[in-house]
Amino acid sequence: MFGYIVVHQPELKVREYETYRAAYCGLCRSLKKRHGRLGQMTLSFDMTFLALLLGGLYEPETVSGCGRCLAHPMQKHHYLSNPYYDYAADMNLLLTYYKCLDDWHDERKLTRLIFAKLLELKMPKIRRLYGQKAEKIKQLLEELSGLERKKVYDIDKTAGFFGEIMAELFVYRSDEWEEKLRRMGFFFGKFIYLMDAYEDIEDDLKKGRYNPLTELYKKDSFEEDCQQILKMMMAETSRVFEMLPILTDAEILRNILYAGVWTRYGQIRCRRKETEKES
Repeated sequence: MFGYIVVHQPELKVREYETYRAAYCGLCRSLKKRHGRLGQMTLSFDMTFLALLLGGLYEPETVSGCGRCLAHPMQKHHYLSNPYYDYAADMNLLLTYYKCLDDWHDERKLTRLIFAKLLELKMPKIRRLYGQKAEKIKQLLEELSGLERKKVYDIDKTAGFFGEIMAELFVYRSDEWEEKLRRMGFFFGKFIYLMDAYEDIEDDLKKGRYNPLTELYKKDSFEEDCQQILKMMMAETSRVFEMLPILTDAEILRNILYAGVWTRYGQIRCRRKETEKES
């Protein structure tokens, strides 16, 4: 999907990184179990974070195993399994399906349309399991697409719609943690939406595509403004996270929130500086 929610490996202990890899493999296995090889093709690190977050909060019985897979046929890999990996797998497929449709509508990428049509075969199961949630996410994405087609550059409004989408994904069930999970997902979603826009701004402008940061890009303070906005989104995300009573894998989650999510940002900044030097 987006690829922004990753760990910063240099700051993780070996044991923590092995746990993170086992979580990633666990999500991959859940995707295969629930949606076949096609489901595995949607695998991303983004929903690995969600599985770890919900598992750390609700502390379910987690099964640890070791096995081979198509991607690693010669060597066995550890994996983790609990109901939250299954939930993250379903949400991963749901979000990928709508992201493919969005890419088709915005950029007319034929490969994305074909993949969306293939994933559509899996959607009846998702809608049956998460009818209200799936419908709300669909409506939010349609409203967001409407704003983008109208070229609305109110970043608080457009990013807010994607924040609402992530808020839906973060809430597994209605309980005492719902409000905090929803708030955390909301600000995380705004961060992801704006980070994606920040990365694509030059390419979007060159190709005449919509980008919510277009008006901001005209200012000399673009880089500073973007950095400040992104920091504010992650500060609120992290603040809510620290309110949750999470002990299991807490350091892995903190690594992602405080360092990992800035990995691509640093790469983008370096790439831009190199381009400026060359020009």
